[in-house]
Amino acid sequence: MYGGGTKDPKRVSVHRVLVRSYYTSLLFFLIGVCLDMIFRLNILKGVMIAPAGFIFLIAGTWLIIWAQHTSRNFQNDNITSESFRRGPYSFTRNPTYWGLYLVLFGFGLVINAIFVLASTIVSFFITKFFFLKQEEKILAEKYGDAYLEYKKSVHT
Repeated sequence: MYGGGTKDPKRVSVHRVLVRSYYTSLLFFLIGVCLDMIFRLNILKGVMIAPAGFIFLIAGTWLIIWAQHTSRNFQNDNITSESFRRGPYSFTRNPTYWGLYLVLFGFGLVINAIFVLASTIVSFFITKFFFLKQEEKILAEKYGDAYLEYKKSVHT
């Protein structure tokens, strides 16, 4: 729904783009897990791999929670570019995505699963070059100059 509350079936909402990107990440993650179960390759060796993975898991989880808490309190009234620069959104336009990929990558490190790591990287680039472009186009249409100014000042 946009603006006056009318539905345009040709328009895709930000939430639909998010859902599609999360499903894509989940699909690639599951493919990675299955491939790791079939072809058990322990390429990563070293005592610091699992602890590093736990650090990624904790950091990613924290970033997702922080981003969700911040976006839940977003005010749609009187939007300026500063409206978007709150919490983790002052550092990156996509903290939830970064958190998700930190969690997935950390999980791959913890279980030493090379295909999980590879599938996480592939889904990251699919999201970055396909879904984020759609999401940013929708946000630019919805919020106009305020979002475009924010987009120029904060990196993905």
